[in-house]
Amino acid sequence: MELDWKTQLIEQIDHHWREQLRPRLAGLSDDEYTWEPVPGAWNVRPRGTGTAPIAAGAGDFTIDWAFPEPDPAPVTTIAWRLGHLIVGVLGMRVAGHFGGPAMDYMNFGYAGTADEALAQLDEQYAAWMDGVRALGPDRLAKPCGESEGEWADLPMAALVLHINRELIHHGGEIALLRDLYLRLG
Repeated sequence: MELDWKTQLIEQIDHHWREQLRPRLAGLSDDEYTWEPVPGAWNVRPRGTGTAPIAAGAGDFTIDWAFPEPDPAPVTTIAWRLGHLIVGVLGMRVAGHFGGPAMDYMNFGYAGTADEALAQLDEQYAAWMDGVRALGPDRLAKPCGESEGEWADLPMAALVLHINRELIHHGGEIALLRDLYLRLG
């Protein structure tokens, strides 16, 4: 029996999305969304109120940023982590590989509320998964291309696995922040 790798790639993350990550985001409040667990945390903020060297974003809200990233990296909020997932993990890849609209940290309109951010996350996750589902075996084996930097020479399947890891990793961080927030009140 031949192994269907595409199904395995899709099921790994879609199971996590349906059974763990997305249910853990249900009921996210606006206070929780922007809660700063430590002083100096990076966040999504109203334009003009940021504290980081770069206030990235095209709308009324910006995401704290610096390049190069400070060492040690700042603690980030749920809003910041969601922004990273929406733009850097999913949106830029949807744009680069599946014909989605151009997206980067500087031109994105970050959400000012938890509900808006979750809607953005749902949209980008659906677009990513639609693109992955459309990949054939040849495209999964083909190198990602120059736009992927260190992933350029690796097969598209390696990038799909990387995105799976990113969603699991950052989703776990968001879940921990929710657990901490709940216990502080």
